[in-house]
Amino acid sequence: MVGSSLVQLLLKDNRFSKVKILARRSTGLNHLKLEGPIINFDYPQQWKHLVKGDVLFSALGTTLKSAGGKEAQYKVDHTYQLNVAKAAAENDVPVYVLISAAMANEHSRIFYTRMKGELERDIRRLPFKYIHIIQPGMLVGDRKENRPFEKIGTPVLQFLNNLGIAKKQKPIDASIVAQAMINVAFKKERVVNIYSLLEVFEQGKTQAG
Repeated sequence: MVGSSLVQLLLKDNRFSKVKILARRSTGLNHLKLEGPIINFDYPQQWKHLVKGDVLFSALGTTLKSAGGKEAQYKVDHTYQLNVAKAAAENDVPVYVLISAAMANEHSRIFYTRMKGELERDIRRLPFKYIHIIQPGMLVGDRKENRPFEKIGTPVLQFLNNLGIAKKQKPIDASIVAQAMINVAFKKERVVNIYSLLEVFEQGKTQAG
């Protein structure tokens, strides 16, 4: 969901002259700025030479249900993304922007947050000039996948937010997260930058492109 919003924003942003999508299947998009090679993430040797440019945005992910199990989800959410990041680092891409998750922690007992934490740990070890890690809370927007938990959890969190409770878990629209990813890509302060939910809202304020 974030990746779809991100591509649309990048295509409209004049600061980007070319947008290359590495995808497992056709996006169906057509644009003069767009390149969309279809790749098999299981074979990095076949596509790693394609991972070149000024910034790599990483928004690949799946659900446990869609993947069919923890091992399969880990391969998509961790291994595939790390392999692309390694290819980018080898090709001297200077900036890396990752959408992670709130409470990502490599030592967590919860599979999902531990997986995200392990990815963050492994990304920080790569020699990018700048690394930006976005940690949003529950996402809202037009999903292609059915996520019953989010359908239930989102209105509950919104109700609590109206009462001034659970502000750090406030639902956030995917388009705001996507804009935040673009905006932080131009920041050149620290090597590793991590943005929690409230900071994502702030960084997601639209800037002229």
